Amino acid sequence: MFRIGLGIDSHRIAEGGPMKIGGFDIPCELHLVGHSDADVLLHAITDAVLGAAGLEDIGQLFPDTAAENRNRDSGEMLKLAWQAVEKAGFQLVNLDCVLRLERPKISPHKAAIRRKVAELLSVDESQISLKGKTGESIGDIGHGRLVEAHCVALLSKNQ
Repeated sequence: MFRIGLGIDSHRIAEGGPMKIGGFDIPCELHLVGHSDADVLLHAITDAVLGAAGLEDIGQLFPDTAAENRNRDSGEMLKLAWQAVEKAGFQLVNLDCVLRLERPKISPHKAAIRRKVAELLSVDESQISLKGKTGESIGDIGHGRLVEAHCVALLSKNQ
């Protein structure tokens, strides 16, 4: 049996770096703003795998109203969510992720981000796909005020 999950997240951009995406610190003069460490990609991945397994979403598991989630490492949240997914009897087939941002450019960092995500999930790097898309100078993404991540997760049920 296969299950598909979709995760979408967005965070505002502010001055001061680095920008943490996919558990990887991209050296630049910008960072993402959020209650946790604001790792937009890991948040989208977490929601995608939880959704595919039919479990609660990231906001229910790690509410931004809880003091313990202030500045929390999103990699830790993903690992805990992934443990719940595995306990429910699922394994990852693949993730297909899209980052929408104007800058920094993702291409020079894609391999490192894919490696880090694969490491967090204890899967092969070939199971992680990552693409970067700009906002073509339109809207909050195109004007460099927002980063958005979309992720589709395909899981299979262990027999």
